Amino acid sequence: MRRVWVWLIGIVLVAGALGFVLWKPTGSSASDQAYRLGVVDRGSITASVRATGTLNPVTTVLVGSQLSGQVVEILADYNTPVKEGQVVARLYAEQIKSRRDAALADLAQARADLDTKRAQIDKAQSALQRSEAQANDLAAQRDRARAQLTEAQRNLDRQRELTTRAVGTQTALEQAGTQLDVQKANLTSAEAQIASNQAETEGLKADLALAQANLKSAEAMILQRQAKLKDIEIDLARTDIKSPVDGVVIQRDIELGQTVAASLSAPTLFTIAQDLREIDIYANIDEADVGRLKDGQKVTFTVNAYPNRAFEGVVRMVRLSAQTVQNVVTYTAVIGVENQDQALLPGMTANLQIVTDEREDVLRVPNAALRYRPPVSVASSGGAQDGQPRRRERAQDAQMQPDEGMSGRIYRVGQDGAPQAVHVRLGATDGSYTEILRGDVQEGAAVIVGAQRAGASDDAGASPTGRRARPPRMF
Repeated sequence: MRRVWVWLIGIVLVAGALGFVLWKPTGSSASDQAYRLGVVDRGSITASVRATGTLNPVTTVLVGSQLSGQVVEILADYNTPVKEGQVVARLYAEQIKSRRDAALADLAQARADLDTKRAQIDKAQSALQRSEAQANDLAAQRDRARAQLTEAQRNLDRQRELTTRAVGTQTALEQAGTQLDVQKANLTSAEAQIASNQAETEGLKADLALAQANLKSAEAMILQRQAKLKDIEIDLARTDIKSPVDGVVIQRDIELGQTVAASLSAPTLFTIAQDLREIDIYANIDEADVGRLKDGQKVTFTVNAYPNRAFEGVVRMVRLSAQTVQNVVTYTAVIGVENQDQALLPGMTANLQIVTDEREDVLRVPNAALRYRPPVSVASSGGAQDGQPRRRERAQDAQMQPDEGMSGRIYRVGQDGAPQAVHVRLGATDGSYTEILRGDVQEGAAVIVGAQRAGASDDAGASPTGRRARPPRMF
């Protein structure tokens, strides 16, 4: 019986010892189990802005028609490379050619009229020259008649004196008087002819001026006909739809036989991308991120067509014009991309990451530590431990210089197990880590990133008492 009791007592002792081991709470202090901890370390931070955008050619040219007419020939299609001045389509041009032929005939007639007017001028100038020569001859005849009149007057005076002396005869006196009357008549005739010649000369000058005016009118008519012909030739040239640049056709909006109506505006027939070896991305940037973008920043992006390939670009500009859609304000950033292999096509959607800042080997903290805030009751008890009331924390924030970055607050576990606030100045962030510019924290320091969940294990959380609950083992 003693052996039986001994065995029973031994079994009870062993069972009690096993029960104590199995049901004994494990884990360390409450301060280690109440929080999830992170580590302040050193590393690189790449701050970026994520956005989406659409690929567009650097220069897109809309090729239209300034004439109305029927399309009779199409010489370019989608993806057709074209050169500057190359004909890509033609319109019906027979009516315009008929107008051109009529204009050519009108111009030829105007030039013939011009030749006639020039001949008339030459004729008027010749008549005027003859009239001027005749005027000189008449002037000479008048001078001769005056001289003869003077001689006849002297002869009459001599005959009168001779008759008075009874030396001359009455017949000679009468003949001298008759001769004087004849010379007077000759002088009067010469002066009349001169007057007539002057009137004729004035008439010829008027004819010459009229002929010269007609010549100018004929010249103006030629210019008018030439302008009309040039206008028709321009319309005829416009029946050939030409590419204004070197590029590739990315869209065709006409069909053979289609009638183009250009009465109000020029219809678009082709869309030509000037050079797809360079392409732009128009990205929509939120107003909260637009201040971080600068010209020359590096951009990486992917497109759905090549999900495993990363492309690079550079920010060229941020347009000042904003778009507001459903109270959301965005700005358009233009990103330039080299597309030498022309793998990127217009219209593709790009998923962008714009690098706004890069920092190497900086002190950084997990962003979860910046988001963590202890419960009010815990924070109040911890405040008594470290002697930092909230108003004093705000005072420390105010003492930091504004050019040192944005202020922040992280928490570490105090000696009493309560969260202890540490004020820091923050720099760049990449969404997971944030740079610490200034603050009472060292590399390798443990910071609180969150609280353990009630009733969970060490990885998932801790019980309200800070101890893990272990289930009993069954044998």
